[in-house]
Amino acid sequence: MPVQVMPCNDAQLLEVFSSIQGEAELVGYRQIFIRLAGCNLHCAYCDTDYSLREHCRVEDAPGSGQFRGIANPVSLEVIASLVSAWVDASPGMHHSISLTGGEPLLQAPVLLNWAPVLREILPLHLETNGTCAAALEPLVPHLDMISMDVKLSSVTGVATPWKLHRAFLEIASRTKVCVKAVVGEETPVEEMIDLGRMVRQMSPDTSVYLQPVTQQGKIGMSSNHLLCLQAAVAKQHANVRVVPQMHVFMNLL
Repeated sequence: MPVQVMPCNDAQLLEVFSSIQGEAELVGYRQIFIRLAGCNLHCAYCDTDYSLREHCRVEDAPGSGQFRGIANPVSLEVIASLVSAWVDASPGMHHSISLTGGEPLLQAPVLLNWAPVLREILPLHLETNGTCAAALEPLVPHLDMISMDVKLSSVTGVATPWKLHRAFLEIASRTKVCVKAVVGEETPVEEMIDLGRMVRQMSPDTSVYLQPVTQQGKIGMSSNHLLCLQAAVAKQHANVRVVPQMHVFMNLL
């Protein structure tokens, strides 16, 4: 599964906005989201249009819901100025900056320049599909938290990249990391055993979050099967929780 790194000094962005984190370890915290364009995977359940765009959507003010467009690619100076202004206007409101996508590590050379500057403003949280270990390694010292997806074949429609995930988690465990996986009615217990075993072996202090597939604002699987899946992970790795995607239920960005 080749990873194509975008050769640019500025970043190709999709949107910049302020909202509540709806997933995993930081659920409920207010963050500034910087969503980067591009992805190396094509998951069947993905609800994000990550294709390159001529303009990036930027929220006028935190939580306003009003957006304007700025031309891509976007410079660090523009983003740092924007984020600093938001933090100065509402000190204490934002917990951290979420670097998300798509897959932000496709633009790792840019993030390596951006991260030290942004981290002076707020802690940095990386949301990633957990397949780009080589791109992650130089960034780890600049990250406060990594939220790593495990892409299960039962819900993505393609083979689970276990080898890539193991290599990624080994590097990610150098800082604080959590693992999350979208699960559905079709997810077999065997996948949960493999998930729990991988985390236990590669990063035993890491929390695992199971996220049931949501369809039109409703969980698309039975509670009995969800409990069975959690139990299967717990047999291998006890630190496992079920946390639905809260931003979906709260109708947030």
